[in-house]
Amino acid sequence: MPKWLATATASWRTLGRMDARRFSIIAAAVMLAALTTQPWDGAAMPKPKAHTKGSPTGKPTGPLKPGQYWWNPKVSPEGPVVVLVSLPLQTLHVYRNGILVGRSTISSGTTGRETPTGVFTILEKKKTHRSKKYDNAPMPGMQRLTWSGIAMHSGNLPGYPASHGCIRMPYDFSMLLFGITGNGGTVVIGDETDPQPHFAENPGVMLAPKDFTPDMLKPLANGEYQWEPERSRTGPITMLVSAADRTIYVYRNGEPIGRAAIEVNGRLGGHVFTLLEGVTAEESALAPGRAARKWMSVQSDAASRDDDASQLAKRVRMSPEFAGKVYDTLTPGATIIVTDQPAVRQATRDFTILAD
Repeated sequence: MPKWLATATASWRTLGRMDARRFSIIAAAVMLAALTTQPWDGAAMPKPKAHTKGSPTGKPTGPLKPGQYWWNPKVSPEGPVVVLVSLPLQTLHVYRNGILVGRSTISSGTTGRETPTGVFTILEKKKTHRSKKYDNAPMPGMQRLTWSGIAMHSGNLPGYPASHGCIRMPYDFSMLLFGITGNGGTVVIGDETDPQPHFAENPGVMLAPKDFTPDMLKPLANGEYQWEPERSRTGPITMLVSAADRTIYVYRNGEPIGRAAIEVNGRLGGHVFTLLEGVTAEESALAPGRAARKWMSVQSDAASRDDDASQLAKRVRMSPEFAGKVYDTLTPGATIIVTDQPAVRQATRDFTILAD
């Protein structure tokens, strides 16, 4: 069974709330910016004694104990980074190019000093920081969200909201997150009492657009597809193929630009592939009249290690027209994630996509 990519249940709260609850693809309203990753330049502040170090887990699905986190950025190596903070779940989810790459437990503001909700921009980053407001308290991996004192940083995680309003993370996770975000990055904080900002209170595996509607997830008939490349005209591409959903989803620069119904013959397993330069001597199994592309396996689950991209392509059928459009859009570095598990499912079910 795959281990690395999972989601908590997602619940949609819009004017069409009852219909939207059927889906658990994540929704978050974000103003995506082109982010420049800030390099690690110099040593980080050592972990303060009172801070939670953090414990990586290979089971990203289901509940996390205080201090646990999951991190696998190679499943989506490029694209804009968006951070979603769920106050009800006391978790933080990290998305790159629309795909979940990490999540962690947190500790937010305690009663009377609640963490504000909304859409925030990372205003400042400091690997080594001490608070001027709270007795010179150490705050490694500080990422400022407001000039009034709200930030994400390393801290103590007792298992409940305990901060003065900041978002505390395990020390190790705070260092990892610091490494892939940039000034100007988007952080969305949500709770269950206020449906704004756009359902960040219950994140999932894929990042939905700010204009999400349940119609975007209506089941597609065999051969049917949606293709809207104008939603994001440039940027890295990540695709997710779900045998359970009988659907392929296409993201570019963090925005969904297409999806299509697929037919699947047999088990696909769990895989991550990245597109290389060049083509093979064979014809594409999905896009007739075009040469097969070269894909490199990045990661596969234990039961699927013998399958390569060309073998999997022969087990999948989709609209040749859609496949041709995607083919012509792909550039080296594009990523495809393959899973037998659902990406869009009933809200009561958790799922896993792929194992290490």
